[in-house]
Amino acid sequence: MKKLVFATNNQHKTEEIRAALIGQYEVLNLEDIGCFTDIPETANTLEGNATLKSNFVAEHFNLDCFADDSGLEIEALHNEPGVYSARYSGSRDSLENTNLVLKKLNGINNRNARFKTVISLMQNGENHLFEGVINGTIRAELAGDKGFGYDPIFQPDGYEITFAEMDMKEKNRISHRAIALKKMLAFLTK
Repeated sequence: MKKLVFATNNQHKTEEIRAALIGQYEVLNLEDIGCFTDIPETANTLEGNATLKSNFVAEHFNLDCFADDSGLEIEALHNEPGVYSARYSGSRDSLENTNLVLKKLNGINNRNARFKTVISLMQNGENHLFEGVINGTIRAELAGDKGFGYDPIFQPDGYEITFAEMDMKEKNRISHRAIALKKMLAFLTK
């Protein structure tokens, strides 16, 4: 089975991607390849951060790899937290970030939001970008204990439950990351 390096240390993301690619690729993360560097995410776009990470692994480990960056964009907050989603509250604590979003949306009726993922694939020295978006709304309260990040407050359009109430198989079928991943896989298999 072909190996594919995913430039992340996030175990939740690794599990999500491994489940989505089961039987197609063996997915290795940064720890698996011996990379313990905290790769800086200093770009001001999702595309930029994903590319910084994939380039780092390609340059320092001479391996083809992919990296992603995702963000929650909330219409009433002028698309915040966006590229700063993982550290919106000033920390990487998911609950603190989620609570800050809920506090900022308190009393606001427009709860429209979207999750966006950009994947940067470095293959044979070339960078390829793939984007996935899913629209939804922000719940007023947390619901569910599955998933991670903002999943307990994000309800995708067409569903009555949050990402955190879905099992991984269902989330992997419809999520922003899954959409971007399907585009990358289509590219890899053409």
